[in-house]
Amino acid sequence: MSVPEELWVPEELSAREPAEARGTGRDDVRLMVSYGSRVSHHAFRDLPALLRAGDVLVVNTSATLPAAVNGRIGKAAVVVHFSTRGDDGRWAVELRDPDGSGSTRPRPGGPVGAVVRLPGGERLVLGGPLVPGAERLWWASVSRPGAPGGAGDVPGLLRRHGRPIRYGYTVRDQPLSAYQTVFALPSPDGSGSAEMPSAARPFTPRLVAELVSRGVQFAPIVLHTGVASAEAHEPPYPERFEVPAATAWLVNAARAGGGRIVAVGTTAVRALESAAGRDGVVRAAAGWTDLVVTPERGVRAVDGLLTGLHEPAASHLLMLEAIAGRAAVGRAYEAALRRLYLWHEFGDLHLVLPDENAHALNC
Repeated sequence: MSVPEELWVPEELSAREPAEARGTGRDDVRLMVSYGSRVSHHAFRDLPALLRAGDVLVVNTSATLPAAVNGRIGKAAVVVHFSTRGDDGRWAVELRDPDGSGSTRPRPGGPVGAVVRLPGGERLVLGGPLVPGAERLWWASVSRPGAPGGAGDVPGLLRRHGRPIRYGYTVRDQPLSAYQTVFALPSPDGSGSAEMPSAARPFTPRLVAELVSRGVQFAPIVLHTGVASAEAHEPPYPERFEVPAATAWLVNAARAGGGRIVAVGTTAVRALESAAGRDGVVRAAAGWTDLVVTPERGVRAVDGLLTGLHEPAASHLLMLEAIAGRAAVGRAYEAALRRLYLWHEFGDLHLVLPDENAHALNC
């Protein structure tokens, strides 16, 4: 059994606003837990009771950027999604047509040399596609006439004129704080995530302290999440990541001691698996990763995953199947639909753990 692509997620199961706006706390969202084919249901604040001393939670510390900026190409209004900062100062961007309910209509990129006028007099000039043959994300340079060297200040532009990316299933724009996790740290070069590493959103300082007091450890990685394609469900594009030496050491030591490595979000899986050798040993690594985790590739360093609920055609489900198996993921998603779990970045969570402790779960 797997999650069939034709499976329909009813519109009313989209989380249309943050838990705080619904009158509850971040850690009051629901948590579905899978041990193989066994499923149980909890509140997220119950997480400390579901983990054990020696487990390691791998968390993404990338901060969410106000990555959506209004612009114009000729007389046409566009929205620019700043996705990923390149090593040479250029940015990978996506252009979308505004429609009043979030910037939800994709617009083809290009042509090369096209100019987008941005607020404050800055100009964005399109180069070539980020990935040859894929037309959604394009490299682009930002310039500002009169500035030293003519270079534009993208981090400053985003601070002054940007807003968080949102899609049409949300009811309104939310403040940037709603898209930051408790682990978010600013990057010195202005890099960050175009879209929130949302699996970590329900964590609160109190919950983190309780987990630490129970012997659960936290290991930071960085993966700057690029923009997703909610319409095409295409595999993720290359993204910048870093796995520090201290995190590699902690993960290897914990696994050697019998601890479980639980990635908080698909971004943490992608980063950690990009730093893992065929022997499963994690080594310090940094740069760009184009890794796509599939059941055929499998996982080498990750034992479990805490993640949101993904659309049936989303490529992220391949990663879940690599960790839990197709049948287990299919059963969990049937349960999520039956129990009316909420989808998307403000929704409920799914914790996938190895089947070794199924006896500890009251189903």
